[in-house]
Amino acid sequence: MRLKTHLLQSFSLLALAACSGVAPDPGPDTAAPANVEAPAAAEPAPAQTRTPDYSETRNAYFGDLHVHTKCSFDAFIFNVRATPDDAYAFAKGAPIRHPAGFTMRLSGEPLDFVAVTDHAEYLGVLPSMATPGTPLSEVPYAADMFSSDRNKISAAFARVAQSLAEGDKRAELSDAQVENAAWRDTIEAAERHNDPGTFTTFIGYEFTSAPEGRNLHRNVIFSGDVVPDAPFTAFDSQNPEALWQWLDQQRENGIEALAIPHNSNGSNGTMFETVNWADLPLDASYAELRMRNEPLVEITQVKGTSETHPLLSPNDEWAGFEIMDFYIGATNRITQFEGGYVRDALNTGLEFEDVEGFNPYKFGFVGSTDTHNAAGAYDEDNYWSKIGLPDSTPMLRGAVPPPGRTWENYEVPLSNSRFAQWGASGLTGVWAEENTREAIYAAFRRKETFATTGPRMRVRFFAGADYPDDLLRQDSLLDTAYAEGVPMGGDMVSTGAESPDFVVWAVRDANEGWLQRAQVVKGWVEDGVARERVYDVACSDGLTPDPETRRCPDNGATVNVETCEVSKATGATELKAVWRDPDYEPGQLSYYYVRVLQNPSCRWSTWDAIRSDAEPNPDLPLTIQERAWSSPIWLNSKG
Repeated sequence: MRLKTHLLQSFSLLALAACSGVAPDPGPDTAAPANVEAPAAAEPAPAQTRTPDYSETRNAYFGDLHVHTKCSFDAFIFNVRATPDDAYAFAKGAPIRHPAGFTMRLSGEPLDFVAVTDHAEYLGVLPSMATPGTPLSEVPYAADMFSSDRNKISAAFARVAQSLAEGDKRAELSDAQVENAAWRDTIEAAERHNDPGTFTTFIGYEFTSAPEGRNLHRNVIFSGDVVPDAPFTAFDSQNPEALWQWLDQQRENGIEALAIPHNSNGSNGTMFETVNWADLPLDASYAELRMRNEPLVEITQVKGTSETHPLLSPNDEWAGFEIMDFYIGATNRITQFEGGYVRDALNTGLEFEDVEGFNPYKFGFVGSTDTHNAAGAYDEDNYWSKIGLPDSTPMLRGAVPPPGRTWENYEVPLSNSRFAQWGASGLTGVWAEENTREAIYAAFRRKETFATTGPRMRVRFFAGADYPDDLLRQDSLLDTAYAEGVPMGGDMVSTGAESPDFVVWAVRDANEGWLQRAQVVKGWVEDGVARERVYDVACSDGLTPDPETRRCPDNGATVNVETCEVSKATGATELKAVWRDPDYEPGQLSYYYVRVLQNPSCRWSTWDAIRSDAEPNPDLPLTIQERAWSSPIWLNSKG
């Protein structure tokens, strides 16, 4: 069975109790009404071959593929009441209300695409528990879920968290009618707001596998409006391989979708293993199954960045960026880093391909927020964290001490210290012909995607065997780059004795900081072992990389951490280069991706301290270098 969403009929009050309906008016003290029922979106335009912004050489579009609303159990319990309609309204520029009472609104332009991805497990159950007269409101501990006693809330919430860790659905929380109604509400909200050429929505959900608390979550994104009657959840199986098999079955039924793993940094080394769920060595069928259904990975979000770790990349000076070392939703510390970071997975994939001839880890990169407020906090200076009331103030998120205390006589409680490691990140960028589901989803599939920590810097990356010497000066640069090479996410076979030409092109977000440098990160196999190296390939301010250190000189960018004012005389609006690998070996199995760094700026925690007239937390970085990553290009890969 499958649902064709435009044929869905209106549904019962149980659906309204689950996820839809009108939230209370925020009152006159806010800038504008928020969390009110969103106005009906304009009827989608008739099917067209092309929308007005169509471009053969593709446009950059920015979006968030990881947004939670009150339909998620772990949002509602922390007083989030924003609906999927609110989430889409926020993404289009409207203000909505935070559970703590203040207004959330984008600082810059509206987003181009969004997916609401509420947890499929217990979807809509907690809103129904809080609705008097529903069967779920009679659950013995329902009142504890919504009491003012934090201990009661924690104990009740622990029941839900334990059931996820065990993959065992609580019988008393099972109500198929409520969950089905919430799923229909999710679908219909996406359909109401999808506006081809202007704003794209994707129907989706989160698969919340967390065996023993280890994060194996995936966001499932459907390509269109034909979707299953119900999501595949971690209660069906905690095994991601079962999810991929289910996606294969959906595809056979005409339903196209993909899965995106997130927070591999919180998996304790189990997201990218060298064995399968049954502890058997990986084989070609595993690699094909995974890559068919999981072509992308979320490299950055609120709960830290998963590119790499200083212990995994000791020669990368920028490896220690926004590291989260806690389990997801717990105070356990991560102890296993191998198998938990994206660059390490790329390296592992090369080793498999070198020896076995297949690669299970050929991911393109995306970034998203994982907001549970229905509103992503993408900017360091406009930050409200993630989960509702528990991290809603600078003190609760570890940026400032309580009133009357100093850092000499106060230590952030362990339950809150993980919030201090969270960040204002991130966004997915795609290169697509137009802003439609079809074009953007096709970009996902070919991995022509990039990730940023929030700024909308645009990154291009191509590889070609014989680009003309004057390529960067040609008006036809993009036509030539596509016609005679491959873009990010692609594979290239190099048969020459010299390195291919790599085109690196980055343009700053006009509303954010200036660019400092563009880098190429290379991974390759040598004597059966994967190795990695970082090259600076374009420097700001007319500087050039040192041929020995492969690093740009310091461009002199400064930050006044007392005011957060940045130097305006340094940095670039654009970085562009054609780069050849000085260490290239013919026939070598390798990958390359671009990382772009902005000049330093204040971290959100420093902004919090300044606005609170308090000393910043000495255990937190004062500044941050926002960045973007292109998807890799693989050289001589057959996997």
